Amino acid sequence: MSVTTVPAARAATTAGSTALHRTNPLLDEAITRSQSYLLSEQKPEGYWVGELIVDSTLVSDMVVFYHWWGKVDREYERKAVNHLFERQLSDGGWNIYPHGPAEVNATIKAYLALKLAGVPATDPRMLKARAMANALGGVPRMNTFSKLYLALIGLVGWNHVPTIPCEVLLIGKWFHVNFWDMSNWSRAMLVPLAIINHFRPTRPLKNGVNLDELYPNGKWELEEPLRPRYFDYSLRNAFLWLDKLHKLAEWVARRGFHPFRQQALKRAEAWMLERFEGSDGLAAIFPAMLNALIALKALGYPDDHPEVIRAHRELTKLEHHTKDSMRIEPCFSPVWDSAIVHICLRESGVPAEHPKMKLSATWIMDKEIRFKGDWVYKNPADVEPSGWVFEYANKWNPDVDDTAMVLLALRCTPTDDRARRDECLARAIKWMMTFQCRDGGWAAFDKDCTKSILEKVPFADHNAMLDPECADITARILELLGYEGCSLEDPQVKAALRYVQNEQELDGSWYGRWGVNYIYGTWQVLRGLRALKLDMSQPWIVKGRDWLRSVQLPDGGWGERCNTYDDPVFKGQGPATASQTAWAIMGLCAMGDPSDPALQRGVEWLIRQQNEDGSWTEDEITGTGFPKVFYLKYDMYRNAWPLLALATYRKLLNGREAGDDRV
Repeated sequence: MSVTTVPAARAATTAGSTALHRTNPLLDEAITRSQSYLLSEQKPEGYWVGELIVDSTLVSDMVVFYHWWGKVDREYERKAVNHLFERQLSDGGWNIYPHGPAEVNATIKAYLALKLAGVPATDPRMLKARAMANALGGVPRMNTFSKLYLALIGLVGWNHVPTIPCEVLLIGKWFHVNFWDMSNWSRAMLVPLAIINHFRPTRPLKNGVNLDELYPNGKWELEEPLRPRYFDYSLRNAFLWLDKLHKLAEWVARRGFHPFRQQALKRAEAWMLERFEGSDGLAAIFPAMLNALIALKALGYPDDHPEVIRAHRELTKLEHHTKDSMRIEPCFSPVWDSAIVHICLRESGVPAEHPKMKLSATWIMDKEIRFKGDWVYKNPADVEPSGWVFEYANKWNPDVDDTAMVLLALRCTPTDDRARRDECLARAIKWMMTFQCRDGGWAAFDKDCTKSILEKVPFADHNAMLDPECADITARILELLGYEGCSLEDPQVKAALRYVQNEQELDGSWYGRWGVNYIYGTWQVLRGLRALKLDMSQPWIVKGRDWLRSVQLPDGGWGERCNTYDDPVFKGQGPATASQTAWAIMGLCAMGDPSDPALQRGVEWLIRQQNEDGSWTEDEITGTGFPKVFYLKYDMYRNAWPLLALATYRKLLNGREAGDDRV
C-alpha cells in the first residue's frame, strides 16, 4: 500500500483556511479516491474486515501457554521473540498502547516469554527489561489474571491468586449480586477460570526458568494484595476476608467434602461447552478462548478430543505469521467494520443499487441473530430476538452497539428483498430499545449491569466487571432514532437525552467508552443530537462544539491518546490522526455551519493527508477495549471514518443532512 500523500501542488492548494466552497473538485476527488479504495477492499462474500492490532501480551501469553501444555514449537518461539523485541521500548519495558509508558503486566509477560524461549538473562535487552520490571514493582504488582498464568507454571502459589469459586454459577437471580450481574466478557473469562481454580493444574517448568529476580522488595509482597486488615470495615476488606473463607472451602472441596462443588463444576463445564456452539470459540475473544482451552485440559480432556482440537483451532485462527515474526488479534471485527464501511460508502454517494452495496447488505442481514442468548437474564422483555455481534459467529452475545451500527447501514440499502430488510429493521429496533437502562442510557451487551459492589471483589482488577451505559452508544442510538423520525416527545428519547446531558463534562466534552476518548464521545453525542433535529444553538450543545474547537491542533487535525483514561488532564492532546480528525469534523458538521474555520481546516487536513491510493496512514491507537487495561487499533478506522467525515461535510455544503439516504 502506498503511503505517499497528495502531491505538493494539491496540498498547497488546500493550505490555509480559505473557504472550501471554491475547492469542491478536491473534496470530490478525495471522496472518489476513498470510495474506490474501500470498494476494492471488500471480500468476495460481501464484507469488510480490518485487522485489530493490540499490544504484545497475547503473544507472550501463548508462549507461556505452550510451555504449560508441553507443546513447545521453536519456530513459533523464534517468531514470537522477534515480535516481542520489535515491541520493546527504549527503556526496556513494553507498553499497552503506542507511545505509552511501560506497563508492568506487559513487561513481565514479555520478559518471561523471552526467558522461556531461551533468550539469555544476560542479553542487554533482557537486563533493561529486568530493570524496568523491577522499577514498576515486579511480580507483586501484576494483576490477578497475569498471576494466575504464573501459578499454572509454578512461579507463584495459588494462595497468591484470588479464589474464583465455581459455586458462583449456582447463585440465582434472587440474590442481590449474582453471576449475571457481571459483564458479558467477565462471565466468559471467569467460568473457565473457576474450573482452573478448582483443579489448580500446575505444571512446573522443567528448564529452571523463574522470576525470582523480579521481587524488588521480597516475595512477601505477594501476600499484601490479599491480606485483609483488622478494623477495616470497607467492602474491599470484607471481600478479602471472604477470599480467606473461599480458600478454606477450596481446600475442603479438593478433598471431596464440599457439598455443592461437583454440581458447580458440572454446571461450569456445561455452560462453557454450550457456548462453544454457534461461536468462534468461547465468546469469540482471546482471553476467554485461551482460558477455555486450559479448562478443558484441567477437566481431563485428551489432546485429540474434538472440543480441544476445536478450541485450539479457533485460537490459532487469530494468529498472523510472516517469515520472521507473528502477531495475534484478540478477535475479528467483520460485522462492525462492514456496517461502518457500508454507511460511509452510501453517505458518500455510492448508489444503493450498486452490486457491492447490495451484496454487503445481504451479508449483514444473514448475520442477524434470532436466538435468545445470555442477554435474556438481564433483559427478560417479551421481545422477538434479534441483534448482531462484532465477530463472524458469537450467537450467545449480540450487542447493542453493533446492532445500532448495523441498522444505520441497512436503512439505506433495501437489497433485492425490501420486505426482508424492512422486517429486519423493525424487529431489531424493537429488540434494541428494550435494553435502555434505568437512567436512560444504553450499554454494550446487557441492561443495568452496574452494581459497583462487584468492582470490590479481589479478582476485579481487570477493570471490566461491569457493563455500564455510556454516552457514545446512547448517542448512536439517538442518531438512528432521529433518522427514523422518532419524536422528541417519545419517553425513551426524552430519558436518553436527560442521560446524555447529565454525562457532559464541565468543559463541554463527553467521555468516550469505546473509542479514544473525549473526541470520540463528543463527536458521537453532537451527531446524535443533530439527527434528532434538536436546537443545536442551546448553550450546553454549543459548549461541546467549543471544546472540540479548543483542542484542534495547529496543523488543523485532532488527536488524543489513551493516557486520557488515566488522567483527563490530557484530554484532546496527541498527534493528529485520520480517525480522530474525522470524528471532530463530524462533530462540527453537526452544528450546521460549513463556514466554521475550524471545520474547514480539519477538512483540509484530511484531504492533505490522504495517500495516493485513497487510504490514510495512522499509527496511533484510537479504539478502546477496557480503559486503562486494553486498547485496540482498528485498522479499518483510518480509512472509513475520513470518508464519512468528508461526505458529511459535502452534504452540509449542499444543504443536505447526514442520514438522508434512507431507502
